[in-house]
Amino acid sequence: MNKKDILELKRRLKKETCTFTRLCGCYVDGERNRVLKLGETFLNIEDEAFYKYLEIAKKVLSGTLGNNLLELEFPLEEEAVGGRQQFLNALRKSALKSDELLERFYDLIIENFEFSGNYLILLFHDAYDIIKKTSDNLALDESEEVYEYLLCAICPVALSKPGLGYLAEKNCFGARIRDWVVGMPESGFVFPAFTDRSADIHSVMTYHKNPRVPHAELMEGALGCAAKRTATEQKQALEAIVKRAVGGDDEVSREVFYEIQQGLSELAESQMGEADMQQEPIRLTSQDIGGIMAETAVPESAASMIEESYEEEFQDEAPILDYLIDAKAVEAGSRRRQERELVKKVAVLEKELADSRRASRMQEEGNEAEGIIGNEDGAENEDNAGNGASAEDETGGAKTYDVILRVKPEKASQITSQVIGGRKCLVIPLDENEHAAINGVNTTV
Repeated sequence: MNKKDILELKRRLKKETCTFTRLCGCYVDGERNRVLKLGETFLNIEDEAFYKYLEIAKKVLSGTLGNNLLELEFPLEEEAVGGRQQFLNALRKSALKSDELLERFYDLIIENFEFSGNYLILLFHDAYDIIKKTSDNLALDESEEVYEYLLCAICPVALSKPGLGYLAEKNCFGARIRDWVVGMPESGFVFPAFTDRSADIHSVMTYHKNPRVPHAELMEGALGCAAKRTATEQKQALEAIVKRAVGGDDEVSREVFYEIQQGLSELAESQMGEADMQQEPIRLTSQDIGGIMAETAVPESAASMIEESYEEEFQDEAPILDYLIDAKAVEAGSRRRQERELVKKVAVLEKELADSRRASRMQEEGNEAEGIIGNEDGAENEDNAGNGASAEDETGGAKTYDVILRVKPEKASQITSQVIGGRKCLVIPLDENEHAAINGVNTTV
């Protein structure tokens, strides 16, 4: 069954289009004892309950294919006399009017359904007169086939929560009466499967509310089919493989899992245009995993272990590619990569800024060095420009300056050294339009 088939059945579950012929059920307590059985023509049910039952039936046709909804094939022995497919087929053809077959069915569910609490087994019978459609999906006024099927829903029954309520009889507030309330289905199935708008008696579509913990015992024990893992279980298995391969480090395994998820997503996108809607879904082999691992930074030993473990884990059947893709993990991995790239860009920009500041500072010090005058040698060479107010003498010791001049390059050549009054002096000629400042004080005369 595909999404289109499921939606076609689900859309019919409305008051004006529903064609359920009969509803039967059995209420089972936590000790697996039968408490109550019911059976009635569906259209005779009162409206309030009618809509509640329809809501439950719709839920069995809800969820994601490959995760909440798993299609199973009956093995050949189950299609023989005495097999469970043969039994379900007989129950379907009886239109739920055989008490003997119903008793056997309830026993089959009770013996093979693990649930700690009370639950209600509901069984609907329907006969859908399939109208022919043209190639452009237009309905013709002509019947193509009558699809007769069973829909089973197994619903938990629990006490309502305690609380304070209005007691109309006493006109006061008091402890609310707790009722046993039927919840949405925990599990269920549709038999036979509805494939390409036709009955497929060799298959059954099962429903599982919690894809993390599907009822494998129902698939195997009650229906006689080999249990399948949900997409959630397959993703959990892949994540466990990665964790074992990288040594159990949660942070590292999470990063590797994110990288694999990104590779799966890119692989799905690359093959999306090539895949035909009528073809079989793409399955991911161990070689595909190896190719993805080759594009990551995972050590070769860990990558090899992941590929080998994957082949062993899914040796019976390679998972469908789309079922292994975890949208949340892909998004989280993409967000982490963007954050890492942003950190790298910031580091590059900070380095460029530091280099720019260093170059600017060296340029300023170079300009100052052009006007440095030493106690012994007069104007200092530009080679010492980076030393600022100190430098090293020939013996390697620090040499300091008492006077440091900062002048325009063209002015430096005009400075001379003279002895005036027995003391060495620097003579700096100033034109009329030139000014001088010493330690920030204007000394121009």
